[in-house]
Amino acid sequence: MTGNEIQQTAQNWSVLVASAADVCLKPWLHAVVLTDVADVDDQKHGSTPDLITARSIDLIVRIECRNREGDRLPEHDLELEIYRSGNDLNLMLTWCDQPDRPMLWQGQHPVWMDGTSGQRCQPPEDGAPLESFARRLRALLVLPEQS
Repeated sequence: MTGNEIQQTAQNWSVLVASAADVCLKPWLHAVVLTDVADVDDQKHGSTPDLITARSIDLIVRIECRNREGDRLPEHDLELEIYRSGNDLNLMLTWCDQPDRPMLWQGQHPVWMDGTSGQRCQPPEDGAPLESFARRLRALLVLPEQS
C-alpha cells in the first residue's frame, strides 16, 4: 500500500510515521503525538491534514521512543515538521530537548544544519538512520502534481 492509497486519518498518519521510524531507527519502538497543525485549508482544529487535498501544510509531530520492554527513552525522541514549499514536500527532523544536536532538513536531498546557528554542517555519526527515515517518509507522503 502506497502513501497515496492510505486514507489520511490521524490514526493512519500516526501508524505510518511510527512504522517508518520503527523500520529505520532500530532497535527502538516509536509512537507519534500530534503537536501542531497550521495553515491547512478545510481542516478542523486539532485534526490531521489530508495531504492529498491540502493546499498548504504545516504539521509538527513528536516521535516518542521506547525500548522493546516499553521503557521511555526521551533522549531519542524526535520532532518532525512536515511542510510544503511550492510543489515539494519538505521535512525537518530534530532531536527533542537537545538543541545542540544537528538538525536534518530533507527536501530533494538531505542537509544537516547546526542546531544552534542553523549553518550547514557535517552529519553526526548517528545520522544515517535519520536520513533513511526522512527519505522513507518523504517517499510515503509524496504529494500529487498540482492541476
